[in-house]
Amino acid sequence: MNEVAETAGLRNYPLVRRGVLMTGLISGFTLATQRVEAQAVHTDSAGIETGETHIPTTNGKLPAYFAHPAGKGPFPVILVNEEIFGVHEYIKDVCRRLAKAGYLAVATEYYARIADLSKMTDVKQIIADVISKAPDAQYMSDLDSTAAWARLHGGSATRLGVMGFCRGGRQTWLYAAHNPHLRAAVAFYGPLGGAPSPIQPDTALDIAGKIKCPLLGLYGGQDQGIPVDLVRQAEAKAKAAHKIVDIQIYPDAPHGFHADYRPSYRQADAEDAWKRALTWFHRYGV
Repeated sequence: MNEVAETAGLRNYPLVRRGVLMTGLISGFTLATQRVEAQAVHTDSAGIETGETHIPTTNGKLPAYFAHPAGKGPFPVILVNEEIFGVHEYIKDVCRRLAKAGYLAVATEYYARIADLSKMTDVKQIIADVISKAPDAQYMSDLDSTAAWARLHGGSATRLGVMGFCRGGRQTWLYAAHNPHLRAAVAFYGPLGGAPSPIQPDTALDIAGKIKCPLLGLYGGQDQGIPVDLVRQAEAKAKAAHKIVDIQIYPDAPHGFHADYRPSYRQADAEDAWKRALTWFHRYGV
């Protein structure tokens, strides 16, 4: 099965008030063009601290954005996995929302070694020239490095979670199978299938039975790239391996229903999914 489109929209970085947005599947992705004028949700910085930083990794430093409550902590940590469009304003807003909920949230530009996604607007090019060339092993190592940075900058050493959107949802599944220290994971419509490659050898479905922490999957019933039956296969595989997994399908929601800067945004489903995500992290000690 072809891998799913990472998102139903094309960002205009660093602001998302203007720009041509794209939905669908590419190389198995169907492309449509739409316009959106502004984000629906804007989270201010009152009572929290935010900023840009660089994360030391095993292969140089990567830029990142962080947000956490005012004060020294230690705060529970959520690693935020970006879409294929980088750490743009929507992802930063997600970090601020998490900070308002009491977390140290950090979103790293995991593809920065390959290209500056803020200067790329062609989805086909992003996928072919950037996403497909990013080794999963390096990505997992970079997440480990981001968690280590968080521990040194006000984050808890024991309360660690991960969240991701679109392609970042796939990486959330993979990281849940990689890091035994995670307490919980939340994947928003993460692609489950796809054609493996030497540097991306496993799909999320392949590793569903190997996750090491409770995982919440939030999916759209009208997602044209992630069939509900594939989502149920991943759920069944995880449960057969006695893993804790909960899949919520929003029957009328398309891909990218939480992305409030795109036409795919569905407010009621997005708000419900966000509440479920926070409840999930709380339930499992993050």
